[in-house]
Amino acid sequence: MSKLDIFMLVVRVAFSAFVPLCFIAVCVWMERRGAGFFQDRSGPNRANIFGFRAAGLVQNLSDAVKLIFKEDVTSAHIKHKFYFVLAPVLVFFTALVSFAVVPFADTLVIGGKSYIMQGIPIDLGILWFLALAGFSVYGIILAGWSSTNKYGILGGLRSAAQVISYEIPMGLAVISLLVVYGTVNLNEMAQFQGRLLFGFIPMWGAILQPLSMVIFIVAAFAETNRTPFDLAEGESELVAGYHVEYSAMKFAVFFMGEYVALFASSAIIVTLFFGGYQIPFLATATLVKGAKPVAFLLMILLPVAMYYFAGWIRRNNVSHYPRENDPRVFEANIYIKCFWALVIFLELVLLAILFSESGGSAAHIFVALLQVGTFLLKVTLMLFVYIWVRWTLPRFRYDQLQKLGWQMLLPLALLNIFITSAFVVALS
Repeated sequence: MSKLDIFMLVVRVAFSAFVPLCFIAVCVWMERRGAGFFQDRSGPNRANIFGFRAAGLVQNLSDAVKLIFKEDVTSAHIKHKFYFVLAPVLVFFTALVSFAVVPFADTLVIGGKSYIMQGIPIDLGILWFLALAGFSVYGIILAGWSSTNKYGILGGLRSAAQVISYEIPMGLAVISLLVVYGTVNLNEMAQFQGRLLFGFIPMWGAILQPLSMVIFIVAAFAETNRTPFDLAEGESELVAGYHVEYSAMKFAVFFMGEYVALFASSAIIVTLFFGGYQIPFLATATLVKGAKPVAFLLMILLPVAMYYFAGWIRRNNVSHYPRENDPRVFEANIYIKCFWALVIFLELVLLAILFSESGGSAAHIFVALLQVGTFLLKVTLMLFVYIWVRWTLPRFRYDQLQKLGWQMLLPLALLNIFITSAFVVALS
């Protein structure tokens, strides 16, 4: 194995492991700022380090310090302490590993060698995600049972009943996609969506299979225990459900596991239905050939976008009342200087692309970076949809979830399989 092979292996594994962990802070920030926006109030904007609030991100650091140093209490009535500790680890680990098969860029070609841009480049694809996502419910059940608490047990029982309501429609929605894509490999699915229908419509799963998309996303909300399907931890009924007995870092692991699962679920939805890493109308081969024009266009657009972004930062970093030497204005100026430094660095990188060999390794790396950025942007937008729904819809009743899964989603998924199969056979 060459040094390049080892480097690419480290890059792929590091991306699959650390990006979901980094997005925990992003998700918590989006959750709080989103809640503030939808409820017409301020989000986190007070916690700071030497006056720097980072638009509320410093609050995450404050919470982390609190949870790390908080007393970790394990009640004396808990008899199965090993399983009690294992449960949050199981939830967190399965959520993290489920993302490992999601491609974040097209196959990268450097020096004649091809590198599949996945943490674990296996052909199981969507089957890997379904298996691990379904396995995570055991952590919730284990947490409720080992807590020896009636609310915890009820939360675990709800989760067990909930899983059979959404897993079957989710699996059937995937079957319709498999009929269209003809593969379970997620990278091949993303490559398929790089084509154009009738020469001008991206062949995304959302366009080819809109009903599957709706069914899968609804099931994904239940999979991640997000409102309106957070029945296993409904605070108005079960106090906190399966994690009612957890505190300090054990609770923090559950908390992080939920947001890692949220990121992994959003990544799967993007890969299945929204083209994954594909840039609309620009397939990988097209981007590699036109790397220099794209780099030149970005060199023009980046400073323009930064100019308006800097104006937005200045407008939103002013105190609500007159203050001499306003610290928020000073903070905004520092941020603007940092962002302009980043823009200058990117301009130099783009300039290097312009002087590189056409269609060479630099062009392939440039395209891969563009696709990674596109993938993360799409995932971030999907995360916003999760947060939007949470702070908009009320929680479903237990029986309503069962009826939704068995009486609506299941028949629709079966009907969709029949129509899709008939259509594909007719076309073939």
